[in-house]
Amino acid sequence: MLDTYGVGPDTAATLLIAAGDNPERLRSEASFAPLCGVSPVEASSGRTQRHRLNRGGDRQANSALRSIVLVRLRWDRRTRDYIDRRASARARPNAKLSGASNAT
Repeated sequence: MLDTYGVGPDTAATLLIAAGDNPERLRSEASFAPLCGVSPVEASSGRTQRHRLNRGGDRQANSALRSIVLVRLRWDRRTRDYIDRRASARARPNAKLSGASNAT
């Protein structure tokens, strides 16, 4: 875990303690998200489909994950490039729609 960029000894220890304190809750990789309070929870009403972050979970593990994310967003070139690619893909119009508007 320490070989991963942005993960130091303190954050690794915090995440391992959170996992070790709750082994019955860790049935898969996806079950770690609710344990740390970073899983989406449906907050829909009527026809509106929305999600919010889970407010439960281990606050110290949530803080450790947040610090890893902030370090990677600030200093890791691969993470920043990934975010930039996703943002440009969202800004780019749909190819089908742009082709149809040019035909008319």
